[in-house]
Amino acid sequence: MSMKIQLAEFSRLHFPRPPATPEQITAFEARVGWKLDADLRAFYLHSDGGTLFEEEPDASYRILPLAEIRRARVAIMGRDDDPYGAPSQYTVVDMQDTNYVILDVAQQAGGSYPLFDAWHETYPVAKRIASSFAEFLERAMASDGFSYWLDG
Repeated sequence: MSMKIQLAEFSRLHFPRPPATPEQITAFEARVGWKLDADLRAFYLHSDGGTLFEEEPDASYRILPLAEIRRARVAIMGRDDDPYGAPSQYTVVDMQDTNYVILDVAQQAGGSYPLFDAWHETYPVAKRIASSFAEFLERAMASDGFSYWLDG
């Protein structure tokens, strides 16, 4: 499914926030030191975060606004040191149970950043769950509110 169709579905069935401005995206990229890939840029120009299935505070899928994206090791472990995770991993979705979906900017392939399940009990070990944000969003929106990558 194209990103354009996914964004329309996101707006129709879920809970988008107002879009980020190009200036907010530029400021975000300057702050973190990496560029959004095409899928993420399209998403944030459409909606600066939002939730799937339910509104806050009950949503289990909370796509973070640009202002809340930070290094995964800081969000999960509270430390910004190498033993606590790779500096290239950033939070993108708060699963509302102290777990996150993260992306790794050091593993970009085909123009996209892969996404991982960052379970707080095992982090910095993280399970790859999507090869792109578009893949993640499509599978998440079809999940009926469950973490699609978990067994059972």
